[in-house]
Amino acid sequence: MLELVGIRIATLQRTLIDGLSATVGPGEVLVVMGESGSGKSSLLAFLCGALPAGLAASGSVRIDGREVAHLPTAQRRIGLLFQDDLLFPHLSVLENLLFALPAGRDAERRSVAEAALVGADLAGYGPRLPHTLSGGQRSRVSVLRALLAQPRALLLDEPFSRLDMALRQRFRAFVFERLRAQGVPAVLVTHDAHDVPPGARVIRLDDEEAAP
Repeated sequence: MLELVGIRIATLQRTLIDGLSATVGPGEVLVVMGESGSGKSSLLAFLCGALPAGLAASGSVRIDGREVAHLPTAQRRIGLLFQDDLLFPHLSVLENLLFALPAGRDAERRSVAEAALVGADLAGYGPRLPHTLSGGQRSRVSVLRALLAQPRALLLDEPFSRLDMALRQRFRAFVFERLRAQGVPAVLVTHDAHDVPPGARVIRLDDEEAAP
């Protein structure tokens, strides 16, 4: 479970977010919407511990009851998924997935990675390099890599925005199904109301209204 309590983010000139609080259960998605400059990206940066210079933030970020706002990024175990897949171009698909997996026996890690590819309808794609995959296939691999790292929460920074409409719909369904299956709470930043999964809470930073 991800809990945000009294989050405040401000520049020297103005307050971007003031008193944001929300609870995101396992497999649930909190959707954050707003115009450019409303503080969406700053919120994600604060949650993962990468708030840029010039911004000040306060508030509590708890994962499974543990406060993480004071921890460095690497210790928070909060994953990130961006618009671009950011796969390592010189590594094969399988090697990209193995990079994310925790240390362990090589055979077991390889088995986990290959099973993930099968579950994503990418069986046999392990030896291929990312540039040989379609955009949708690379996107699926990026999700698998993010979740194989066993994050305690996942931040989604408009990951669907560069996909065509048909692919976008399928990829959204794939991402949300994976989050539910692994019980990972997520925060999704988007401009598009079509990206909101059924039943998700929506916070609009530009008008400070929330919809259940």
